[in-house]
Amino acid sequence: MPGRAESHLAGRAHRLLAPVLADHPGLQVSTKVGFPAPGAAAAVAAGVLPPKDAERGHSLAAGYVRWQVERNRAALGRACLDTVFLHNPERTGDPAVLSIVLREAFAVLEEAAAAGQLSAYGVATWSGFTEGLLTVGELDRLAAEAAGSPDHRLRAVQLPVSLVETDALGLALDGRGPIGEAAERGWQVFACAPLHGGELVRAATDDLAALLRPGLSVAQACLLTAASCPGVTKVLLSASAPAHWEAARAALDQAAIPPWTLRKVCDVLAPHHPG
Repeated sequence: MPGRAESHLAGRAHRLLAPVLADHPGLQVSTKVGFPAPGAAAAVAAGVLPPKDAERGHSLAAGYVRWQVERNRAALGRACLDTVFLHNPERTGDPAVLSIVLREAFAVLEEAAAAGQLSAYGVATWSGFTEGLLTVGELDRLAAEAAGSPDHRLRAVQLPVSLVETDALGLALDGRGPIGEAAERGWQVFACAPLHGGELVRAATDDLAALLRPGLSVAQACLLTAASCPGVTKVLLSASAPAHWEAARAALDQAAIPPWTLRKVCDVLAPHHPG
């Protein structure tokens, strides 16, 4: 499932993906709304993006969410998007109004789902869960309120899962935390930054890779770690060369790393993990 926000690659991501999606109509696609792309001035002129949000560089205002969904559908050439994520709600600004902003955005996405414009929606966060701004239970409740029913279309969360961001991984091994709670509800869990922006390739050792899965490179072992996290259904990654993509695919084709091995590694790393 390729996934890109309109703001990725300075607004070029959707244009680059569109021909690939046209050639592969069965390929699922996810996208995000929240960060204004280079076309933000048009949204401000249309009255859907508050000028203060445009200046701040982030908005989940209901009108802007609706505008971006339409724009993303057109740019990707898809009448129905598989999953639309609200991008980094922790950037909304005022935690006191976050629940109101999310409920109103969810209502827009529920309307879009009812109109056949998207199949499901989710929340993509970097620090919302670790900062205590978001919980899966609260997101579930807000979506039910927006839909007027527990049968809502909020079906996915995205968060960092790696040997740097071990908190979510460690909790998931016990069926707890955002990953465990999302999995319990049958939601998709997208693990992002499995290599932590490339940091793990430089920081992890060959010995650690051998402990995780003998025969894999450091990068491959770290990718397989994220994919092996209980409850994770998809791992988000990019590759700078075809060879890197093939190496990643070869790693992810392997059997999952056993939970006891992941727990051992997390126990070793935890004392050195900030916070």
